[in-house]
Amino acid sequence: MNYQEVLKEARNCIGESCKACPVCNGAACKNRMPGPGAKGTGDTAMRNYQKWQEIRVNMDTLCENKEPDTTLELFGKSFRYPVFAGPVGAVNLHYGDKYNDFTYNNVLVEACEAAGVAAFTGDGSDARVMVAACEAIQKAGGCGIPTVKPWNLDVIREKMELVKQSGTFAVAMDVDAAGLPFLKNMTPPAGSKTVEELREIAEIAGLPFIVKGVMTVRGARKALEAGAAAIVVSNHGGRVLDLCPATAEVLEEIADAVKGQMKILVDGGIRSGVDVFKALAMGADAVLVCRPFVPAVYGGGAEGVRVLVEKLGEELRDTMAMCGAVRLSDISGDMIRRP
Repeated sequence: MNYQEVLKEARNCIGESCKACPVCNGAACKNRMPGPGAKGTGDTAMRNYQKWQEIRVNMDTLCENKEPDTTLELFGKSFRYPVFAGPVGAVNLHYGDKYNDFTYNNVLVEACEAAGVAAFTGDGSDARVMVAACEAIQKAGGCGIPTVKPWNLDVIREKMELVKQSGTFAVAMDVDAAGLPFLKNMTPPAGSKTVEELREIAEIAGLPFIVKGVMTVRGARKALEAGAAAIVVSNHGGRVLDLCPATAEVLEEIADAVKGQMKILVDGGIRSGVDVFKALAMGADAVLVCRPFVPAVYGGGAEGVRVLVEKLGEELRDTMAMCGAVRLSDISGDMIRRP
């Protein structure tokens, strides 16, 4: 299968909300996007994608002719590409009943590990979602990153016990999920975290702790103060705050502030290996690609995941070769042209 064939198959079974578009840019679904939906007009989700497209790459083939090395070292693990699958939850509710969170994670985690990358797994109000995700990661030799919602502290303690049993090499918390209604309606309420609360959570985790949902320099410094080993520059796919900046608009200033003190990942509208290259040129160490993995699984299962990963990797490799970067560390800010 190629990627377009995977998408074609996905359209037959993915449900009504997602259109399995040739390019996932938010234009077709707008504020009816799968998941809790994009707030307001859906502006932020579309802006995420568009701002990456406004950045151009600088071609330079006056360089040594060597095969680019796309491998990434992160927290003692080696990955084939600086690309991770992002966390998704409630897939049967939002994408169709061919998969549920348990079967989706089983396919995604194993297929990503086989392709040389890793998947972040989702969390949900159903406690079994985290149980199944951690079991899938354990089966994959710990090659996966559980993502815990910003619950209240007692629930977080329970989740972290499952995380430790999975054998994972890192754990994440998507603090940007604080805007989701089901968290606010909990008793006691869940959601936003102070630096002190986040520090306690990082200590409970006892693993490299990744804070997902940082969109400001101030937020990045707070995460660093709390003991985070990494951040994900993310606005939750544009689905929790309307008229928010795109991740591409804030990445460089955040990287300038904390680069070298913690690892920096970014997501939101990254749809090609060229976009991955741009993100690394702007200071990211790696990226998360989230939504495209859903039609990849629905349309092709493990094969669909492999096809998507190879597509992204080949596009990254080609861009590196055409811009004069042999290693990921060679990718620099002068290799892109900003608007």
